[in-house]
Amino acid sequence: MDVRLGDVLEMKKAHPCGSRHWLVLRVGMDFRLRCQGCGHEVMLPRSKAEKNIKKILHSEGNEA
Repeated sequence: MDVRLGDVLEMKKAHPCGSRHWLVLRVGMDFRLRCQGCGHEVMLPRSKAEKNIKKILHSEGNEA
């Protein structure tokens, strides 16, 4: 899966604040994500994060 720094991920399940959108802050074996609704940051293993992604909204400067 092509997830890059600065992308916004739409997840299958909503965060308790109600937002489904997460900003990618770090990519590697783990993803560091920031909730676009409340600003909460989490670190998830890549395998778990990729399983829960519904859609990737690539940032403007990151188009390859």
